Amino acid sequence: MFFLHIAGAAALLIWAVRLVRTGVERAFAVQLRLWLRRSAKNRALAAFTGTTSAMLLQSSTAVAILVSNFVSAKTIGIAGGLAILLGADVGSALVAQVLLVRAEFLVPLLLLAGTAMFLRAEERKLRQTGRILIGLGLIFVSLDMIRAATAPMMDSDNVVHVLQYLGRDTLTAFAIGAIFAWLVHSSVAAVLLFVTLVMQGVMPVTAAASMVLGANLGGAMIAYALTLSASINARRMIVSNLVLRGGGAALLLVCLTFFVSSLDWLGSTGMRQVINLHLVFNLGLALIAVPFAPLIARIAETLMTAPADPVEGLGRISALDPTALGTPERALSCASRELIRMGETVEQMLRSVISIYDKWDDTTAAAIQSQDKAVRRMHHETKLYLAKLNRGALEEEASQRSMDLSTSAANLEAASDIIARKMVGLAKHLNSGGVAFSTQGWEEICDFHDRVLANTQLALDVIITQNPETARELVAAKERVRAVETLLQQQHLGRLQKGMVESIETSNIHQDTLRALKQANAFVAMIAHPILSDTGDLLSSRLTDEPATEG
Repeated sequence: MFFLHIAGAAALLIWAVRLVRTGVERAFAVQLRLWLRRSAKNRALAAFTGTTSAMLLQSSTAVAILVSNFVSAKTIGIAGGLAILLGADVGSALVAQVLLVRAEFLVPLLLLAGTAMFLRAEERKLRQTGRILIGLGLIFVSLDMIRAATAPMMDSDNVVHVLQYLGRDTLTAFAIGAIFAWLVHSSVAAVLLFVTLVMQGVMPVTAAASMVLGANLGGAMIAYALTLSASINARRMIVSNLVLRGGGAALLLVCLTFFVSSLDWLGSTGMRQVINLHLVFNLGLALIAVPFAPLIARIAETLMTAPADPVEGLGRISALDPTALGTPERALSCASRELIRMGETVEQMLRSVISIYDKWDDTTAAAIQSQDKAVRRMHHETKLYLAKLNRGALEEEASQRSMDLSTSAANLEAASDIIARKMVGLAKHLNSGGVAFSTQGWEEICDFHDRVLANTQLALDVIITQNPETARELVAAKERVRAVETLLQQQHLGRLQKGMVESIETSNIHQDTLRALKQANAFVAMIAHPILSDTGDLLSSRLTDEPATEG
């Protein structure tokens, strides 16, 4: 029963941390992305933004994934991205500090307010704020469960002997901390668990301190594993953070083991000493490394060269298996896989195109054109594949699914065409003319591009999960993009009226780029329509006021 209670409490803690993170992502993802990208121009501001974002998301890993997207698109440099990540590590440590301090009335208040907001609020951000409050309340509940479950541990001689051994074998404790943080995919949850065990008098301070340092290595490893397929620049940033955070934690462990006899200078209690060690380590690392971020970035560029593609020259392998046509369910699965590949290619094109507006590059432009040809080929092959499938006797549901897949493939092809033909042409015209957007105009285009890119990534989630809630979010985002585009067009006209030279010279390109992004977004968002039509969430021209199902 002891292990059952501990496992249940740890599971609730992990899920509650995730609940807070997903609530923030769903409600404030656009704002977070804008703050992160804009702040990267100043390293101190970038570190501060990373700290704030990690506190909101309850996760430095989530920040790392967001920033890696910007670094891959070259809208953030490696040095700026690394500064954000170092700040995010500090934010993650601050979260652990905050969550260990609470008043008795806080849990029922958070759960009551959160549930009321989530169930009763009609506005999306208010509903997700309710989700965040529920998650915070459950974090406190899980910590109380851990305290209650570990109270009898001191009566067990075996437990005492094991924990005393870990207090002497700091390397093993370090490894356990790293592995545990990796397994739960949350350094915040791992640190809270270790500190709570110290607070209960169950774990020695030396063992907990070693485990907390190990959790820093494990936390950095999470982002490393999740970005294995990212661009070389994103990998350089992530690996730099891993070396700094993981290597720094290992170095500090050696210092504490051989040169520091006590942690009394960090606090009056064991719990306070361990949690303060976590904060002091990450804060000190940020203060030391952020000023040298450009140098670290250059070293990473020198040591990490772009790897050769091992499958280059093998040709593209289509997911459309002709032998599956006799089994409709399997054939539709093949078509879905090909659709996902189309979506990923469109996302890559959209991510890359913004860089050639800033600085024209023939190689990047040619790569986008090549990807567009690949998307058109995939669309043509998918359309013919599904046509062959429909020649057989299909059930109504399979026939409708086939039609939906064909329509979605056509929408992705249309979005690809806009990026490759319209946007690449506009970027080339901008650079060949020797003109540049105004500072405000360029920021508006980058912000709008990022909003559309986020919606494209959301569309991929819809294709994979077929989740009605995610589909509804995608269509709602389409309406917000339309409203934002109208506002940006008005702001541009306002600059023209003031006679700003840069705005006048680039007026047509600016407006056409905004329109092209809006059109690409509209095609991508239409992927959600078949799902919402089935659930009754979609009227002929807009979303219904309320979702058909509540989750």
